[in-house]
Amino acid sequence: MNSLFRLSAAAATLVSVSAAAPAPSEKLTTDQLITNLSSAINNLKTLRCTVRAKERIGSSYQQAHTVMKMAFNPYKVYLRNQKGVEVLWVTGQNNGDAMVYPNSFPYVTLNLDPLGSLMRKNQHHSALDAGYGTIAEMLHGSKQRLDHSFEKTFRYDGDTTIAGRQAYILRASYPQFRYVAYKTTKPETVTSISDKFGCGEYRILERNDLSAGATVPAGRTLQVPNAYGRRVVLCIDQKMMLPLVVQVHDDKGLYEKFEFSDVIPNQPIPAAEFTKNFKGYKF
Repeated sequence: MNSLFRLSAAAATLVSVSAAAPAPSEKLTTDQLITNLSSAINNLKTLRCTVRAKERIGSSYQQAHTVMKMAFNPYKVYLRNQKGVEVLWVTGQNNGDAMVYPNSFPYVTLNLDPLGSLMRKNQHHSALDAGYGTIAEMLHGSKQRLDHSFEKTFRYDGDTTIAGRQAYILRASYPQFRYVAYKTTKPETVTSISDKFGCGEYRILERNDLSAGATVPAGRTLQVPNAYGRRVVLCIDQKMMLPLVVQVHDDKGLYEKFEFSDVIPNQPIPAAEFTKNFKGYKF
């Protein structure tokens, strides 16, 4: 069940991105593109979209197709994937747990920690990462980031078309990507460690055989990626200035892909749609 909460993307539309792209327009600089993209993400009040996901789990890939809707400040999220699994999480409600309808026996709603091992098993991102928050951190790094050289490699690299929509291409190349040894000097969460390296939590968990939500004791040495990826491609809708496609490669090849479609930003979503009794939900 938990492998079904994936929030990433598909590969088919990336064929045109991998091909030779037109030269970047002189009217737009890399800094302007990143500023406009970051502003669009930070100013989101609501978001509806469909996300196709492809994530590397171990040596294989898992895919999902998820419909999601979110409201921000305070954060609320509803997800439903192609197998009918539903997730609802609302800030300040249900003792911090997500309501999960598994669409399988015994067909009862579960209350699960969205950051716990059950909901994080075999997936790169949690339900609380739905939307574009991971991309914003990829571009700028967290306040705890020790080295910002990865973020400085993003470059505007021409234009493309994704499902009929004009998009800017933003690329990053970081051949220095590698796993480094990190020894804790005090108890630390995997989240705080991933913030220092800007690498996301999943590969730390996978490489060091840790469970989601684990606290690493002082004195343990971990193998940690020194950046989010070796190569990253973002395709950004020229009108909405929001990502349509994200592709990340690391030392093993493709790490994850995201494809966003039916993107509707900043249109009011009735509060009832973030309640378990909303028509059509099965909680």
